[in-house]
Amino acid sequence: MTSPLWDKGNTDVDRRLMEFTAGEDVILDRQLFIYDIAASIAHVRGLGTITVLSQDEVTRLVESLTSLREAFSSGSFQLDERFEDGHSAIEFYLTQALGELGKKVHTGRSRNDQVLVAQRLFLRDALHRLARNCAAIADVALHRARQERDIPMPGYTHLQRAVPSSLGMWFAAFAEAFIDNGNLARSTASWLNSNPLGTAAGYGVNLPLPRDQVSAELAFERLQVNPIYAQNSRGKFEFQALTALLQALLDTRRLAWDLSLFTTEEFAFVELPDAYTTGSSIMPNKRNPDVVELLRAATSPAVGAINELISLLSLPSGYHRDLQNTKGPVLRALNRGLTAIELIAPLLDALRFSPDALRNAISGPMHATDHAVDLTGQGVPFRDAYRQVAASLDQFANRKPEDSLQARISPGGCANLLLEQLQSRLQQLTQAL
Repeated sequence: MTSPLWDKGNTDVDRRLMEFTAGEDVILDRQLFIYDIAASIAHVRGLGTITVLSQDEVTRLVESLTSLREAFSSGSFQLDERFEDGHSAIEFYLTQALGELGKKVHTGRSRNDQVLVAQRLFLRDALHRLARNCAAIADVALHRARQERDIPMPGYTHLQRAVPSSLGMWFAAFAEAFIDNGNLARSTASWLNSNPLGTAAGYGVNLPLPRDQVSAELAFERLQVNPIYAQNSRGKFEFQALTALLQALLDTRRLAWDLSLFTTEEFAFVELPDAYTTGSSIMPNKRNPDVVELLRAATSPAVGAINELISLLSLPSGYHRDLQNTKGPVLRALNRGLTAIELIAPLLDALRFSPDALRNAISGPMHATDHAVDLTGQGVPFRDAYRQVAASLDQFANRKPEDSLQARISPGGCANLLLEQLQSRLQQLTQAL
């Protein structure tokens, strides 16, 4: 491992302690490295603005940082165990390439605000990615809702058959959910889109850093003004990003649960595409919904990461090394969650439902609620109508599900799904991304 950035030249570094304190930073920083480089370029240009660096020095440093980004992207530069973390790798590369000039890159900043800004940029991109995928899911779900709006389907409460519903309503439910999830991800990205770079170790520096210029270059909406708050926000902003992710994953889990049930032979409502199933290692007759089941489990890393952050963030103001341990759970949860969510839109598009199986699962007593409401239109108090209908459930044996759907005219009901409103909301979300 290269010498740590904090080494003053007279420290006998215990490698076991170094490995413990560095942890898995250098591995995790592979996901943050391009953001660290981008922030370093903006910082260097800022130092040029206040003449801490000459324009020639700025040009040489920016060219070397750009070369490092290209080398890392191509794989010719490896972020590996030679380095304590990504920050030390940047300084090592620049010093190797530019000698003494490379050592100037850290002027006016700390690893504290350096990691903050890299993670902030990563979170912003991750949330935009989440929002785009939520919009894609909603788009497919709305398309299916229009196509299959009139196909009867049993509606359940307590996993018991309750009232006639429609496949259109089922798809529309997930369309609206993911429109909301996309808007939450977008607003969360805006909420955390503030620039901590230039706050150093949490108390500012004795240089007139052009923080507004750096913020504009990195597309931040505003400064994170107070240096102490910048340090206190580490983990807090990550927590909020995970919360937005979890909201989408909760709907993913509900969708996956529905499909897990609906694909069983007992329901036989829908077939999964072969690409979303696997075979048994011992039973030749089996095709298992493994992808759907793993989608159902995708909430676990996010919940675990949120709990890890809650347990870590019981700290006084300022930076503490404990905060290093927020990085791993956040990156793992976002990667796993986003990978799962990216599978949903093509899955929804490929589902093939059985209209006959859906319709045949609607039994006569499921029309009882409709009839009770009909009686209230004739002046019968609802509670009396409820009892009257309950006493003679066999009278509904010949009712048609289609008649029930057509009569459900309340806003959002089967005959009035308000898909145009949902489409308008989706369009607003898409235009904002």
